[in-house]
Amino acid sequence: MITSIFKKSTPINYILVGILLVFFFFLFHFQETEWTQSAIAIGKVLTVISTLFASLFVVNFIVKKNGLTKDSSYSILFFILFLLFFPSLFSDVNLMLSNFFILLALRRLVSLQTLKMPKEKIFDASLWIFIASLFHFWSILFILLVYVSIIFHVSRDYRNWLLPFFAFFTIGVIFIFCSLLFNKELLDYYLTNTGTNYQIDYFSNNNQNIIFSTYVAYSVFYVFSMFLLLGNRPMNLQASYKKVIFAFFVGIAVFLISQNKKSEMLVYTFFPLSVMATNVVEQSKDKVKQEIILFIAIITSFICFFSQL
Repeated sequence: MITSIFKKSTPINYILVGILLVFFFFLFHFQETEWTQSAIAIGKVLTVISTLFASLFVVNFIVKKNGLTKDSSYSILFFILFLLFFPSLFSDVNLMLSNFFILLALRRLVSLQTLKMPKEKIFDASLWIFIASLFHFWSILFILLVYVSIIFHVSRDYRNWLLPFFAFFTIGVIFIFCSLLFNKELLDYYLTNTGTNYQIDYFSNNNQNIIFSTYVAYSVFYVFSMFLLLGNRPMNLQASYKKVIFAFFVGIAVFLISQNKKSEMLVYTFFPLSVMATNVVEQSKDKVKQEIILFIAIITSFICFFSQL
C-alpha cells in the first residue's frame, strides 16, 4: 500500500509530501500562537517553512540527477519523517538555513563524479559550506568532504586543493566587512559559537532520551545495511555513495563537537540517512519487507512527533 504510493515520482506524490510537511509544521506552531503577534516571529516561521520546501527540492534534485536512488519519492518522504523526530527544528531558523546550504554544497560535490567543471564545483561547494558555518559554526567540518571528493576525482591537479582556501577568504572578507559596516556584534556572536562540548547530558526527560536512542537505532540499521549494499552498487556510483556515507559521519561529528548541543543538530544526517534508507527499501525484493520498513518508520516518527507536542 505505502510502497505503491511512493515508489514513483509523480506530481501527486509531491503534493502528498508537501501536505504532510505543512500539516505537521503548523500543527507544531499552533500549540502557541504568540508568534502570530510579532512580524519578526512570523518572518522566522515563513523563513523556516520556505527553507524546508527548498531543502526538499534540493534533496530530490540530488538523488534524481545523480542516480543515487530509483525514480521514487522515498528520499523526500524519509527526510520529512526524520524531521518529525525532532520537531523543534520547525522553529530553528539557524539550523535549517545552515543545513540548506550544506545540501547545496552536497549537490555540487556529488555531481563531481561527472568531472565536468570540477574547479567550479569545488569552489561552489566550499563557498556554501563556509556560508552554512555562519549559521552554525561546526558545520564547517563538511569542508572535509570537499577534500574527500578531491581525492576521489581530481587529486592530481594541485590547484583543486587550494580552491577551498580561496572560498574561505571570500566569505571571510565579506562577513567581516558586513559585520563592521552593519553590526559589529555579529563577529562576536560568531566567535562565541566556536567552542566545543563533547558531553551528551542535555536531556531534560526520559522521552527525549528514548527518541534520541530510537533515531540512533535507525541510523545504525540503515548505515550498516548501506555498507552491505555498497558492493552491489554500479561502479560509476561507488564514489558518490561513499561520499554520502562520509557526509553522515561528518554530520555525527558536528553533533558531537558542537558547544550548545541539542538533538536537532542531527539535521545534518537527515539527507545521507534518507538516501541510505531509500536504497534499503528499493533494493529489497520482498514487498512485505518494504512495507514493514516504511510502516515502522512512519509510525515511529509520528509517535515521536506527538509525544513532544
